[in-house]
Amino acid sequence: MLLSSLDWSFIAIYFALSIAIGAAVTRRAGQSSTEFFAAGKQMPWWLLGVSMVATTFSTDTPNLVTDIVRRDGVAGNWVWWAFLLTGMLTVFVYARLWKRSGVLTDIEFYELRYSGKPAAFLRGFRAVYLGFFFNIVIMASVSLAAIKIGGVLLGLTPIQTILVAGTVTVIYSSLGGLRGVLITDLIQFGMAMIGGISAAVVALRLPEVGGLTGLLSHENVVGKLNLLPDFSDPSHAMAVFIIPIAVQWWSVWYPGAEPGGGGYIAQRMLAAKDEDNAVGAVFLFNAAHYALRPWPWIIVALSSLIIFPELDDLRAAFPEAADIVNHDLGYPAMLTFLPAGLLGLVVSSLIAAYMSTISTHLNWGASYLVHDVYKRFVNPEAEESLLVLTGRISTVVLMIFAGALALWLETALESFWIMLQIGAGTGLLFILRWFWWRINAMSEIVAMTASFLIAVYFRLFHESLGFTPLGDGQQLVAGVCITTIAWVMATILSQPTEESVLKSFVEKINPGGPGWGRFQGSESGDWSVPKGILMMVLGCLAVYAFLFGVGYLIYGNLALAMTILAIGTAASFGLFKTWKS
Repeated sequence: MLLSSLDWSFIAIYFALSIAIGAAVTRRAGQSSTEFFAAGKQMPWWLLGVSMVATTFSTDTPNLVTDIVRRDGVAGNWVWWAFLLTGMLTVFVYARLWKRSGVLTDIEFYELRYSGKPAAFLRGFRAVYLGFFFNIVIMASVSLAAIKIGGVLLGLTPIQTILVAGTVTVIYSSLGGLRGVLITDLIQFGMAMIGGISAAVVALRLPEVGGLTGLLSHENVVGKLNLLPDFSDPSHAMAVFIIPIAVQWWSVWYPGAEPGGGGYIAQRMLAAKDEDNAVGAVFLFNAAHYALRPWPWIIVALSSLIIFPELDDLRAAFPEAADIVNHDLGYPAMLTFLPAGLLGLVVSSLIAAYMSTISTHLNWGASYLVHDVYKRFVNPEAEESLLVLTGRISTVVLMIFAGALALWLETALESFWIMLQIGAGTGLLFILRWFWWRINAMSEIVAMTASFLIAVYFRLFHESLGFTPLGDGQQLVAGVCITTIAWVMATILSQPTEESVLKSFVEKINPGGPGWGRFQGSESGDWSVPKGILMMVLGCLAVYAFLFGVGYLIYGNLALAMTILAIGTAASFGLFKTWKS
């Protein structure tokens, strides 16, 4: 056991504080399903934005980054950095549309946009598919990271880790609803940032690392530092950069980076008190997620290549965790060098990251099961008190299944690619359904079915049938192409949505654009998408410039860093002027 009494006291205080927050807002959360799942739809942008950032900083995120850096270098992070394009598109094009919809969950959108039995089926099936099955995979991936940290730092068995952390999370999530989640997220974000930076500082101070100079000049690290891949190796460049930038960001549905917004990002936008707060929340999230947080994790990951250069080194250092050793264990392994007190603070920050993500997914998944399944199809006349009770029960059930699945997974990177493959090819549909009237419920049903079946084929059958193995990137592109062709054909061949529903949608949302010309008459010229795309480009340029400018400052390349930061400043100024015009 590496933790001192002081360390354990930090963890105990955090657990008690989380439960106290949940208990404090229990009564208000229980007033209605809107309070429990959307915090009364009166939340400010800064609280919602910080909550999104806290949620995406899950326990598995630094593990995932460490896995990527140890395998593919810093440039390997483009597999998730590319999703900034998706995020900024949501900020400047879709956030206002979501808020105008007035729905409680993004799944409810289906019966606002489509018509008839296919729309009802899609709403119910998608609610179960995402809210239960897919959601459990996400939470299991996060729980896997908690298991590895619990095994290395706390000496806990996988079951013990899940029971302790999962129980506390379920208690405050089921008591406080989304409002409780948002308040605890604010605390969790602060703890997570302090913990991440502290871990990086301690890693650099290790004698074997020798500070930034020693880190950046070490033979195990030098080849991992490039921010762009080596384009002389086409296969590597294709996998970690070209596919993410050219295909992945717009074509793949991934939690927290859904094209057109969705999931818990949509939940936060729908909980905002107005459109401006919805836009501000998603912008804060993307700026902080991509520009503020990555470098402390990257520094720890690079340092781990010096202390534990091979997997055998990790196995030798942590024989009790030999069964779960992989490159993602490099991050928790580096935390064992933290001194007493600081170790407890950092471990508490990782527990906070875990609980933030899990609590969000529990509340989000429960909202689907209650609002879009139970209330819509089972008990439409259910009283609000019964809906809240059902939500709390659903929260517990989701945690039980996620914990069980976590005991089966092996690495965070493995689950990352599984989730990308399952959503491959659906992204373009989610982008276009707001602006092209012809897309209908059958389009989404075919896209969802095709992407899932293709993922299952590649993961379970492709190689066993004697075909040449394909890399993750190749599988992704194949899935995107096949799924896109399938849903486009389904759109053309199936009956369109009823005109009355389309007209009602246009009147309520006013999306604008040529795709709705026949339904909105003279209003079709009032289209903000071109301006939104310009702001998306400027926003991406500003955030990437800050990310890389800070990186080159760390690398000691002052001239290049200042040049890139100047470009980012100019892009930020242009964005501000365009935003206010």
